[in-house]
Parts: sequence; structure tokens; C-alpha cells
Amino acid sequence: MNYEKKFSLSILLYMKNDKPRQEYMNYWKGPHAKIIAASPQLFEYRQLHLSDIDHSFWPAYKNIKTEISLDRRVDGIAEVTYKNTISPIFGLKQTQLAFKDEINLFRRTLMHMGLPWSSKWFNLNNKKETKLRDVIFIQRKANASKKNFKNYINNDLSEKISELPGITEYRTQTYLPWHKMTWNTPNVAHDNPKEEHLHASIIVGFENKEVREKFYKETAVEINDKIKDLASGIFAYKIEKTIPFVENNKKLI
Repeated sequence: MNYEKKFSLSILLYMKNDKPRQEYMNYWKGPHAKIIAASPQLFEYRQLHLSDIDHSFWPAYKNIKTEISLDRRVDGIAEVTYKNTISPIFGLKQTQLAFKDEINLFRRTLMHMGLPWSSKWFNLNNKKETKLRDVIFIQRKANASKKNFKNYINNDLSEKISELPGITEYRTQTYLPWHKMTWNTPNVAHDNPKEEHLHASIIVGFENKEVREKFYKETAVEINDKIKDLASGIFAYKIEKTIPFVENNKKLI
């Protein structure tokens, strides 16, 4: 497998619900995005706007949860990738501005991060354009080995998916134990009970809908049989929009 190791974090975002959802999604990709994109030392910053109707479609299997409750349904993901391990220090001013602005659009924010350079971006042979993209979150079973879980995500699962025909993008993250102090915005909820904790995520890009349909009809079923002793939940979302604001060290707005 050929991949690049990155220092990335993902912030799961839940929009306020006192106005139409799209109004807050527009604010996120507008004024709020400009605050984050102005941070120095970013290698990449992109927003993943998740579908509010196309989710919970991972094939059911025995004791693996796949249904996402309304309250825990993620609206979007802020993917932030730094140039190096000291880069966040240079962005403290923008982080404080982001903290102050979050109350304007989010009701809950949850940061997930792994050890530096634990995010993996796979270099795939398929160079076709990504037409469809999904994010899949995975919960580790309470009694499962952390080491075995991480090894499966980074090795067996990644080898299987990254080598499938028609896959145009594949990224993985395995998370450190979640703690609200990593992103403790004032006046915004960070409630995340232990039974809701997520332990890994994968992003999969497809060259067309036929490849995507085959993935869930065949590959996902095979994955269930392999991961059943490690995972208690697998939650899939369609990504409606992927919007880059910083890419390859270059600010786009």
C-alpha cells in the first residue's frame, strides 16, 4: 500500500436547529470558513457537508449498530491538516476567533484526532475524478483490543478498500480517546457519552454510482464478517459537498 502520513484532525459539527439547516450550512462555508482558512501553517482545510437524508445505509449485521439517531446525526466535518506538529501554535489567534464564532451556528462540536502523522491518505492507481464520496465512522467494541482494532483499520481494511476498482479516494483516521478539553468551545455543547464515542473514520471516493452501489452490496458485507469481533457500530453518511479552502499549502479563498 502506498500512502502519505498526515497530521490531521476532524471536528464533527452539529448545526443549531432554530433556523433552517441550510442557513447555518451557508454561514459555515462563508464567514466561518474564512476564519479557519486564515490560520497559518495549514496544509489543507476542507469542509465535508453531510446529507441529512442519505445516511445509516451501512448493511446491518448482527450486533453492529448502523442506525444514526436524530440527535447524534452529524451535519458536517471540518477536516484540518497541518504542515507539522508545531503548526497549531501559530494558529492560536484564529482558533480564538473560531471559538467566538461557533455559537452563531453550532449547537455541538466534537473534535476527533489521532497521534501526529496517524492520518493516512492513500495514493491510488485510479486517477479518475471522484463523483461520489462517503464518510464511515467506526465504533470499537468495549472488550476489543485497541491494537487489533487499529491494525485492522490501517492494514487489512485499508488494503481491501484501496485496491478495489473504481475507488478514487481513500483516507483513514484512528482516534485517540476523546476528551472535550481538546476543543472546549464556550457556550456550545460538547456532550459525548461513552456509548457514543467514535474510534476511527474512513473516507471513500467513488468514480460513479455503480461502483458505490457494488461497494455496499458486496464489499461492506464482507467487511462486516471480518470486523464483527472488533466493531460495535458502523455509521455511514453520503457527503453531499466537499469544499476545499486550503489545499497543498495554498489558500483558495
